[in-house]
Amino acid sequence: MKFSPYIFCALAGLLLFTGCENSYYSPEDYSKVRKVDTHIHLNSENTALAELAKEDNFHLLAVNVDVPHYPSLKEQKRCALAQISRFQNEVDFLTAFTLEDWHSPEWTKQTIARLDSSFDQGALGIKLWKNIGMVYKDSSDRFIMIDDPGFDEVISHIIASGKTVMAHLGEPKNCWLPVDQMTVKNDQEYFKNHPEYHMFLHPEFPSYEEQIAARDRFLEKHPDMRFVGAHLGSLEYDVDELARRLDRFPNMAVDMAARIPHLQYQSQRDREKVREFLITYQDRIIYATDSGISTSSDPDEVKRTLHETWLEDWKYFTTDEVMAVEEVDGDLQGLKLPKSVIDKIYRDNAVRWFKMN
Repeated sequence: MKFSPYIFCALAGLLLFTGCENSYYSPEDYSKVRKVDTHIHLNSENTALAELAKEDNFHLLAVNVDVPHYPSLKEQKRCALAQISRFQNEVDFLTAFTLEDWHSPEWTKQTIARLDSSFDQGALGIKLWKNIGMVYKDSSDRFIMIDDPGFDEVISHIIASGKTVMAHLGEPKNCWLPVDQMTVKNDQEYFKNHPEYHMFLHPEFPSYEEQIAARDRFLEKHPDMRFVGAHLGSLEYDVDELARRLDRFPNMAVDMAARIPHLQYQSQRDREKVREFLITYQDRIIYATDSGISTSSDPDEVKRTLHETWLEDWKYFTTDEVMAVEEVDGDLQGLKLPKSVIDKIYRDNAVRWFKMN
C-alpha cells in the first residue's frame, strides 16, 4: 500500500505538532501536577490553606520567621506542627531564631539548642529575616549584618546538621525609591503601609548595596551552605544581575515569593530575556508566594485569594496567553515554559534544595 507524499507530510506534521504540544502544560493540567509552594506563613491552627493545598495538589513549606507583628517563634512552631499533624502529606516547616538576646554570652549555645529541638521535630531548615541588617544593633549601636562572625558557629551547626538556610536579607531595590517611582504595585502598597522598612525614608540605614554585599560575603564565608535566597535573593529588579550571583555562588538558589510581579514587569519589556533566564537557571529557581493565614484572617478569603494567585501564576508560566495582572500596569504575555522546566520550578527544586521526602 502506497501513501501519497501529501498524506505522509500531513501525518509527520501532526506527529510533530502533537509532540510539541505534549512538551507543555495547559491550564487544564494545573490540578494534575504535583506542586510545592515553599514560602507560606501558617500562623494559625486553621487548616484552610492546607485543605486548599490538598485540593490543588500543592505541598506547603510553612516558614517561621522573627517578625514583630507575628506570633512568637514558639507559637509559630506550635501552629506549624499542629497543621503537620493533620496534613502530614501537605505541610513541612522551617524554624527560625531571634537576636533578642544577641548580647548574651549564652546566645550561640541557646540558639543551637533551640534549633536542634526544631530539627528533631522535623524542621527542614531555618529562615533568616531582614531585621538582620535593618533592625538589630550591636553594643556599639551598629547594625548587625549577616556576615558578622557572631553567626558563624550557628550557621556551621546548621550546615553540619544537613539543613537549608532560607534568607530574606535586604529588600527589593524599590525600597530605596519614593513610592511613586516603584515599579510594581505590591511594593508600593507594602512600603506605604510599612514606612519603618522604607529605606528611602531612612538614609542613615545601610544602603541596598551594603545589604547585598554583606549577603554575598556570607555566601563566600559558607560555601558548603545550602542557601535559598527568598524573594529572588533581593535581586528581583534584573534577571541579569541575579544570573551573575547564581553563576558566582553554586550553593545558592532563590524563591519567587512575592516577586513574580518583578519578573512580569521585566517580561513586558523583554519576554524572551526573562524566559531564557528561567530556562537557563531552571535548577535554581523555586516557586513560592509568601501567602499566609493568621488568627485574624477570614479563612474563606485567604483560601480564595491563594487559589486565584496559584492559578494566575500557573497561567503566566505555562501558557503564552496575553494576560493582565493586578501588580503591573498593562498587558503581558505568558512565558510558556516547557514541562521539564515547570516540573523543576514547581516541585523538583523544592525537594532537592530543602531535602523534602
